[in-house]
Amino acid sequence: MDSNSECKDKKKSITQSMLLCCKLYISESRNREALEPIERAAKLDPETVIINKFQDRDYNRVNYTLVSYVIHDSTGCPIYSPLHQTVVAMVTAAYDAINLEQHSGAHPRLGVVDDILIHPLARASLDEASWLAKKVAADIGNRFQVPVYLYAAAHPMGKALDTIRRELGYYRPNFRGIQWAGWAQPEQVPVKPDEGPEVVSRARGVVMIGAHKWVAMYNIPIMSTDLSAARRIAQRVSARGGGLPTVQTLGLFHGEDSTEIACILLEPNQIGADRVQNHVETLASQENLDVEKGYFTDLSPEMIIERYMKLISSSS
Repeated sequence: MDSNSECKDKKKSITQSMLLCCKLYISESRNREALEPIERAAKLDPETVIINKFQDRDYNRVNYTLVSYVIHDSTGCPIYSPLHQTVVAMVTAAYDAINLEQHSGAHPRLGVVDDILIHPLARASLDEASWLAKKVAADIGNRFQVPVYLYAAAHPMGKALDTIRRELGYYRPNFRGIQWAGWAQPEQVPVKPDEGPEVVSRARGVVMIGAHKWVAMYNIPIMSTDLSAARRIAQRVSARGGGLPTVQTLGLFHGEDSTEIACILLEPNQIGADRVQNHVETLASQENLDVEKGYFTDLSPEMIIERYMKLISSSS
């Protein structure tokens, strides 16, 4: 076997085993012209694959799921992933195309690029996911002068995302009690960011960047416009409200005739969607409310890996 074949085989082994997944949440879904340059940026490097796109017009929010490999040096330290520059290119396009002051939606957000979450897949570790999160955070903070907050494994103390969001006023709607519009926070952030300045650009806001083992997002429609009831149910389902451990929830207005319980399942293999669904249905029945079957906003890790393998195989 010649050296070129050996290199190709080694790279193929890497691209199929040491994988990182990035969930990139952007505050826009209604303006197709704004999303097009972001999606073009995602396709600049063929070694980064867009696995999934989930958008919600009522929330005015889109989530891109991207996957690529990570390479290490001779000591085993991560040194390169195509995801790094792809994510930065998408962030660049998002800041060029979207103005937070002109954005509104029924889902909380604090930035044009609201959240970047890195997961390890296959044989990759949380340390590698944390390495990439910190690399991306430094680039965004320095290049765009945007306050960046690290969370979970990317944070030196493992600070939780919901803790940082509460400190920054993320959960408080500022329009009609049900919407988030423009930038309504002080321009001087109340908590020192991990990267970037302490003064906010009202057009860009701030960004959260974290690393975490797999987290599932599961939303359950409630067939009622009674937001107070949805919020009561959400509170009672959540770990914070004495409900299910490792489950975080929000009761949100969703469309003209429904609300929704938006759930973050931090340990989906322990407390899964079925258990959350059943608990919401029980609590909703006490409020005489009808509940529809919930839905995930992303694929499972297994499905993501399978789709990634198919896509890279077809392009090689």
